[in-house]
Amino acid sequence: MRTIDRARVVHEVGATVRLALPLVLAQLAAVGTNVVDALLSGHFSAHVLGAVAVGTSVWSLAIVSGIGVMMAVPPSVAQLDGAGRRADVGAVFRQAAWLAVALGVLLWFGVRHAEPLVNLIGVTPSLRDDVNAFLHAISWGAPALACYFTLRGLSEGLSLTRPSMMFSLGGLAILAPLGYVFMFGKLGLPPQGARGCGIATAIVLWLEMLGFLAYVLWHPNYRGLRLFERFEWPHWRRIGALLHVGLPMAVTLLAEAGLFVATALLIGTMGENVVASHQVALNVASVFFMIPLGMAMAITVRVGNAVGRNDERGVRYAGFCGIALALLTQLLSAGLMLGLPHAIASLYTDNATVINLAAQLLVLAGLFQFSDGIQVASNGALRGLKDTRVPMGITLFAYWGVGMPVGWWLAFRHDLGARGMWMGLIAGLSVAAVLLFARFWRSAWRHRWHAGPPEDPMTVHAQAVTLNDHL
Repeated sequence: MRTIDRARVVHEVGATVRLALPLVLAQLAAVGTNVVDALLSGHFSAHVLGAVAVGTSVWSLAIVSGIGVMMAVPPSVAQLDGAGRRADVGAVFRQAAWLAVALGVLLWFGVRHAEPLVNLIGVTPSLRDDVNAFLHAISWGAPALACYFTLRGLSEGLSLTRPSMMFSLGGLAILAPLGYVFMFGKLGLPPQGARGCGIATAIVLWLEMLGFLAYVLWHPNYRGLRLFERFEWPHWRRIGALLHVGLPMAVTLLAEAGLFVATALLIGTMGENVVASHQVALNVASVFFMIPLGMAMAITVRVGNAVGRNDERGVRYAGFCGIALALLTQLLSAGLMLGLPHAIASLYTDNATVINLAAQLLVLAGLFQFSDGIQVASNGALRGLKDTRVPMGITLFAYWGVGMPVGWWLAFRHDLGARGMWMGLIAGLSVAAVLLFARFWRSAWRHRWHAGPPEDPMTVHAQAVTLNDHL
């Protein structure tokens, strides 16, 4: 009979919460940048607000791609840290830096040439010039974004999460005045509207990255890692090992982001009030989602540390305690959405029709809080094992094989409108939650890690923790 070590549960919960709180605040700060952009754009003009909204949607695809690929860094570093091999972290970091530079250039090029995508979406012709101006300006921040997430992944993998919070909040504080200057034309600059918003965001991304780099160079927590002890050319096998873990995560995040973008586009055909209600409900759900997302990032590190120690029980305690914590946070968000939907919606608008429609969607959002928490936390635990390919397949199936077809069928075949699309989201997230949790459960109880670290720090995924060849 399996017994629960209560002392270990208490320790694991405390460690996860300490790691997660700064990450939650960092994620909330990231959402705050969209709020700042929307507020400044809305006060400039409705036209600029529309252009920035569309441009931000396209830019978010670049952000998700960058985050997904560079999410290979935290578990790689966490496993080495857990194994007591901090001296090997520098080799991982230097190759991750090369990958970040290459990825940043690719994202820069892609964002600057996103006009066909803008046209495919069907953006109003009057907005297209400003959308492209915004994208051309913000594209210069793509290399900084990729490098920033490399530094952040390094720090978080070492269980140092406060820097992520500090620099995210600092960037948010700088963005508001900088955006005001460039958008409205202050300090002798001409008004630049949407382009100014893109310029301000790109500058903030570079300041965040350079600030984080200086912090890593200066702070004693990073000494002994030999991050910059020598110059190394790209090592393709090691970069390939990072991509082996990171690319499936990028696809996973794009699948989820794409589901919500496609949902928004379909709801966009249902009238202004329906679109507005969807935006209100989605904004509320997105803010609350940052809490389990921050928890999931902490779970990745805790599981990765346990893997590095070859601690099978530690993997289980880190994963299951983290998932339970994520569920507890979702109790709060679900309670608020289910209990106060009209009050929450009224914070966004005075339009009674929009409030009523948004309240209906918020009730549905409240219902999927638990499945959303389980799926994101389980995915975080699997990332700690560097198990990313099967979860990628699970999310593609759940979101696009279940969520989108069910949502479209209910919305357009049964005339449920936006509610039908949101019911599809519930279906997709629920399937993902069940399958991802089952995946981690099976991995945690049946897998056996090899004792002793492998010779090459970049082959950990193949020799110690890759599950795909064993399960």
